[in-house]
Amino acid sequence: MKKKIVKKEKTIKKKKIKEQKETEIQEIVNYYFFSKGWSLNKIKKDAKKKKIIYSRYTRPAKQLLELAGSIKKAKKAIDQVAAWANSRKLDYAIETIFKKWLEIDELKPKERVKKPYYNNRPMVWSDAKHKWYVIDEASSWLEFADEEKEIDWRLEE
Repeated sequence: MKKKIVKKEKTIKKKKIKEQKETEIQEIVNYYFFSKGWSLNKIKKDAKKKKIIYSRYTRPAKQLLELAGSIKKAKKAIDQVAAWANSRKLDYAIETIFKKWLEIDELKPKERVKKPYYNNRPMVWSDAKHKWYVIDEASSWLEFADEEKEIDWRLEE
C-alpha cells in the first residue's frame, strides 16, 4: 500500500515539474508579450477575462521558431522589430517579424531629434545669415544675442 502511495507522489511531482517548464513556443509567446511591456500576471489575468487568446499566438510563434532556427535568434528578432516599431509608435505582432525578416538586420530605431530652445521658445538656424533666431509668441523671428551655451537642446517626440 505504501509503495503505491510513494509511486503516485513521485509521478505527481514529475508531472508538476514538466508543467512548470515552458516549451519553446510558450517561451517565444511570453517573450513577445514581455517585449510589449506586459507582465506575466497581466497576461494571465487578461487570458482569464478572454482579452488575450493565448492560442492565437502559438502558431506564429512556432513558425518564427522554424524560421529563426533557435530560440535565441527568435528573441533577437523580436527585440529588433520591437525597438523599430516602438520608436515609430507602431503596433506590431509576431507576424510582423515574418514580413520584416529579409530586412531585419537593417531595421534600426528611429533617431530622436534634439531641437534648440531658448527661454522655452523654439529656435531656428538660418543658413543664409549663419545666425540663430528665437521665435516669439507672435511667430516673429528675433535674433539670438546670447551665448550658444545658453541654448537648451530637448528631445522632440
